[in-house]
Amino acid sequence: MDERPPPDPEKLLAWWMEWERGETPPGRVMANLKTGGLPDLLRQLVDATPPS
Repeated sequence: MDERPPPDPEKLLAWWMEWERGETPPGRVMANLKTGGLPDLLRQLVDATPPS
């Protein structure tokens, strides 16, 4: 099984900022965020947030 490294929030933010500045097309940014572990990071945040 292929083990991925944990998500790197700084790298994810850098990719997002590239899109906001218009340097990277949305499709490329979405691919970077997905392979960079954004879904995993969001799951961790949801699991760590108490229910409202």
